[in-house]
Amino acid sequence: MKRLLTFILLVFSLLSLGPYAMSQDTKVYEEKKALLEREIEVLDRQLSENTSRSRSELSRLTFLRAKISSRKTLVRESEKQIRRYSDEIYLTQKKINRLNERLDTLSLYYGKLVRNAYKNRDARVWYMYILASDDIGQAFRRYGYFKNLSAQTRVQADKIRSARQELEDQKTKLRSLKSAAEEVRADRQEELASLQQEEAEASKIIATLKKNRTKYEKELASKRKEVEALDREIKRIIEAAMSSSGTGNRKPGIDYKLAEEFSKNKGKLPWPAEGAVVDRFGQHNHPVFTHVKLPFNNGMTIAVRKGADVNAVFNGVVKQIVVMPGYNQCVLVQHGNYFSFYCKLKTTAVKPGDKVVTGQKIGTVDTINGETQLHFQIWQGNKPQNPETWLR
Repeated sequence: MKRLLTFILLVFSLLSLGPYAMSQDTKVYEEKKALLEREIEVLDRQLSENTSRSRSELSRLTFLRAKISSRKTLVRESEKQIRRYSDEIYLTQKKINRLNERLDTLSLYYGKLVRNAYKNRDARVWYMYILASDDIGQAFRRYGYFKNLSAQTRVQADKIRSARQELEDQKTKLRSLKSAAEEVRADRQEELASLQQEEAEASKIIATLKKNRTKYEKELASKRKEVEALDREIKRIIEAAMSSSGTGNRKPGIDYKLAEEFSKNKGKLPWPAEGAVVDRFGQHNHPVFTHVKLPFNNGMTIAVRKGADVNAVFNGVVKQIVVMPGYNQCVLVQHGNYFSFYCKLKTTAVKPGDKVVTGQKIGTVDTINGETQLHFQIWQGNKPQNPETWLR
């Protein structure tokens, strides 16, 4: 019984919210689809550049896997949208069925009115019928009936016209929904075909990597050195910023009001640049040699368009600009006892000591060995944070 009531309430809410809810869902789907398609486009371009410059197969695999991930999300979103269309098509068809039944009832009643009007079309018959009344009350009732008969007929005709118009509107809506659903299904089939092709390509790269283990182990060792050097430099800068004179846990040289504002915006910070995440925070194993651990990632890496702008994620002060092997220029911004780091920049639009505001341009991303990527980190004191939990 409880399940039945829940189902009835659900159907009622869908019927009452139907068009608005569907338009909102479609808008959200279109926005997500556009974002995922932009991510795939960025990764496609980087894969092409990576191949032309004969870069590491591991980098190609990383791009390809990020692309596959975005593609799978796109397929899932398409499937959700198809289900939404199917539900709306079902409810619209039910409404059409109800309108057809209503039209049948209205037409039946209208037919009776027309027949009665036809029978009584001669005014002399009306007068005779009224004069033959048993009393004055019956005469008035008969007069009222004849007087209202034509008005009722007009009203009923208007109701039929209105119902027919609504029926045509619903049929048009149904055709539109079916067409839109077919378009999404076609898109989904294309995405699935692309996904199958990309997964096959990834398998080939994995096979190539397995044949050249020594070469890729050397590349990994070089990468590890770059990561460790960056981590040491970041820790050194943070320690210098946090080691203000004074006693107690709250250092007098730190803007704790700003830090509190930064903390309140967890999960709401704007992204420093739009693109696809190709390397996430934390400890990960090698995608092919699964027992080999990759260097711990204190931040995230975002594949972006060539020359993409990088923007500050929050108000703060530029603490330092450093140049690091493999990371080019890095801008370090302090937000009280929080820090944000923007690495792999080609140009910088700020200098140490500058105050920046949320969304202000920090610089532009560099293309290093065919890879246009922003490496981004957030720290709370000397503890690295997962940036994806801070960004909206």
